[in-house]
Amino acid sequence: MASVRRHLADLSRRGLLRGATGLAGLAALGPAFSTRAESRLPGGMTSEPFRLGVAAGDPQPDGFVIWTRLAPDPLAPDGGMPPAPVEVAWEVAEDPAFRSIAAAGQALARPEWAHSLHVEVTGLRPQRPYFYRFRLHGEASPTGHARTAPLPTADADFRMVTAGCQHYEHGFFTAWRHIAQEEVDLVFHYGDFIYEYAGRPIGAVSSGRSTVRSHAGGETFGLADYRTRYAQYRLDPDLAAASAAHAFAVTFDDHEVANNWTGDVGGRGETGPDFDLRKAAAFQAWYEHMPVRRSALPQGPRITAHRRLHFGRNLALHLLDTRGARDDQPCGDGTKPPCAEVARAEAQMLGAAQEAWLLDGAAARPATWQVLAQQVPMFARTFPNGAIGMDKWDGYPAARTRLLHGLHQRGATNLVVLSGDVHSAYAATVAAEPEGPALACEFTATSISSEGDGSEQRRGSAALLAANPHIAFHNNRRGYTLQHFTGRHCFATFRALPFVSSPGAPVEDRARFVVAAGDVALHPA
Repeated sequence: MASVRRHLADLSRRGLLRGATGLAGLAALGPAFSTRAESRLPGGMTSEPFRLGVAAGDPQPDGFVIWTRLAPDPLAPDGGMPPAPVEVAWEVAEDPAFRSIAAAGQALARPEWAHSLHVEVTGLRPQRPYFYRFRLHGEASPTGHARTAPLPTADADFRMVTAGCQHYEHGFFTAWRHIAQEEVDLVFHYGDFIYEYAGRPIGAVSSGRSTVRSHAGGETFGLADYRTRYAQYRLDPDLAAASAAHAFAVTFDDHEVANNWTGDVGGRGETGPDFDLRKAAAFQAWYEHMPVRRSALPQGPRITAHRRLHFGRNLALHLLDTRGARDDQPCGDGTKPPCAEVARAEAQMLGAAQEAWLLDGAAARPATWQVLAQQVPMFARTFPNGAIGMDKWDGYPAARTRLLHGLHQRGATNLVVLSGDVHSAYAATVAAEPEGPALACEFTATSISSEGDGSEQRRGSAALLAANPHIAFHNNRRGYTLQHFTGRHCFATFRALPFVSSPGAPVEDRARFVVAAGDVALHPA
């Protein structure tokens, strides 16, 4: 793996991992696909069709998804591409020089999907590194690297990163450059890949945060808006380096659509056809820019994003969607003392169908560690004034109780919850009821850049920790979390950056914990 990292760093130095600093019609609802592919460079496209980089995702023992999007002019309408399909070659090799080709083929980049490609590669060997690239008439994409998953019977260690919440305007993505250098098998991106807010001038201050890089355009509503925003984020060189270095497993949170949306209700309470159109545009753009399988192809304002990945005998990774089927936040959202609505017995966080899928799947194929990879904190977080976060699992305690008891009754042991969203790092244990025993441990990753430089502790952190003894750790810097799973232990390391308001910050460890199989107690390591 070290040689892989050196090779990818060399590619970056040589410039192969490239980066740079109104409402539209809803093509997702029923495009009539063109069938004639261009056999040469399309008109108006002269060079660098792969400026948005490459990514791989959802590894299996025999392969993974490889992604790119043709966009010679990424922030222009349609990425600077003409309205015609383009045939692109792809290769997967056992070596970075592509002397030993393991798989190759052709794929059609269609204008209806922003000339994005999602190639589901199969026929590879388990638990080993591969290199991949795309080619279009003499132009080669950046070289990407990904590892296949171990066989179901393998007793394999597994290393992964949890990261997300990357607000472009709040800071530089230096954490992604450090993630690119980590020796891991997978990156779990829990969501908030983009932020939908309108661009503000550099130096403008909002909610105490200064803009250090400006969003392109206004707030995202239509398909063209979301595509431009994703392109701007994908142009970031640090994010591009991490995307090329590791396989990803991606989910979405709220800002991929709109702040704190739930189900069929927008963050500002909007419902009906207008919000359906916005969701459909947002989901299509998310699909177009993520290394996901065709099973995640959206159907207008509906998408099936939950799925399960297995990594040998030791790890079952359940990727969840805590937005699309949940109830609206109780008590009018926000952080406040609970109203009567919080106690509703029928509260839904995952929706009945996804909840049943999770319970049945966790029981059907035992693994040493059952990992719930999702978005918002599940552990209880009661503030000294009695307030709770209505957008978190705290606002849906009956759903949390039902899920944890259901998993426990089905024999799903060694539960680990991964989360983000709150722009701070936490390590905690999770109980089904306020005074009940801990049934899971949770590692909440801080943000990549959201809320700017941050601080070691938030105001009131000491009182929060005193009121919640099940919280073992809190830190308010930017960064990410490393998890290492073995047949006997789960280790978590919290890594932080001292600043993101300018590039080049070092990475520093803030805490490390270990959990033994058969226990949920968090011990410093």
